Amino acid sequence: MKDKTTALTSFMKQRRMGLNDFIQRIATNSYACKHPEVQSILNMNPPQDAAELMNANPSPPPSPSQQINLGPSSNPTAKPSDFHFLKVIGKGSFGKVLLARHRSDDQFYAVKVLQKKAILKKKEEKHIMSERNVLLKNVKHPFLVGLHYSFQTADKLYFVLDYINGGELFYHLQRERCFLEPRARFYAAEIASALGYLHSLNIVYRDLKPENILLDQQGHIILTDFGLCKENIELNGTTSTFCGTPEYLAPEVLHKQPYDRTVDWWCLGAVIYEMLYGLPPFYSRNTAEMYDNILNKPLQLKPNISNAARHLLEGLLQKDRTKRLGCTDDFTEIKNHMFFSPINWEELNAKKLTPPFNPNVTGPNDLRHFDPEFTDEPVPNSIGCSPDSALVTASIKDAAEAFLGFSYAPSMDSYL
Repeated sequence: MKDKTTALTSFMKQRRMGLNDFIQRIATNSYACKHPEVQSILNMNPPQDAAELMNANPSPPPSPSQQINLGPSSNPTAKPSDFHFLKVIGKGSFGKVLLARHRSDDQFYAVKVLQKKAILKKKEEKHIMSERNVLLKNVKHPFLVGLHYSFQTADKLYFVLDYINGGELFYHLQRERCFLEPRARFYAAEIASALGYLHSLNIVYRDLKPENILLDQQGHIILTDFGLCKENIELNGTTSTFCGTPEYLAPEVLHKQPYDRTVDWWCLGAVIYEMLYGLPPFYSRNTAEMYDNILNKPLQLKPNISNAARHLLEGLLQKDRTKRLGCTDDFTEIKNHMFFSPINWEELNAKKLTPPFNPNVTGPNDLRHFDPEFTDEPVPNSIGCSPDSALVTASIKDAAEAFLGFSYAPSMDSYL
């Protein structure tokens, strides 16, 4: 039992690795590279905006030929020194998320601070701007994190976001192993509502996983991290970028086929499966075997779930996307499924349903649900100050238009 717990903990830690890091690791694993599916993925000719994901050797730093054009700012008075940065509460490929208190009104925010140099080096400007664009569209949905405003300095981008401190769904799953069906149903309904809203805006989320699902202080779901969202996908539209998280890649993505909104319903099925069983479907510690399972192994469901849950998982984890639940009428099909018959969707969206779990946080300084891996890390001194422009000029160039229009401040009616 101890060995099993150690293996599960190791798996959970590895899950924090993004696809970019994963591709680089697998590319250096001679055993894994011999598998035909892995070779196919590594040798594919990706679209332009996914090229860096496939590249095990990062491109050289931007050449110092042009100074970056920061563009007009919709919030010209915002600056890092407006905030007192208190704790690191998350980390990613391009920067950190910090708990910060605004010095003038004492309000707490989660401030996502991204290094422009790292973004430009990996040619990820499109994903960052996509995240910012999606955040602008979501400010009024109850289960999507809200953006208050964004601004930039010469070397960093700043998202000033809602501060959510009930913990990642990932964190709670790690502690409890799995959830009972009513709790899984409640979370799945709020997640599905958020995905349905994104789809109504012609946005495909593409990276649903427990790490990107937060609980607020009452225990409601908040979906975050929109860096892999794809905009402008009409009802029958498709895209083909290879991206996501290994455990959750849908068969059509692995097959390098065009895919559509139903990729999000596959991921929802994978998250529901993980909430009920403790691991993602088709999971194997051997990545090549896991890919083969996703593509070829029939879905196996243990008998300890209801018939409704079984039917839902079979529909969402259908390998043929044209037969998958949600392929015809999108979110309407999901919410009308018998698994969700106990859910009153109007009350759910109004947050009138009592969450099955209360994080019991005492206030903004209560960090019990954040991983100490983050909170024990010292806050970098450079986060809260603007650098000497003379030093910056030499390090971030060749991107005059990259972040034009990044800065944002909502109109006052956004909060009404």
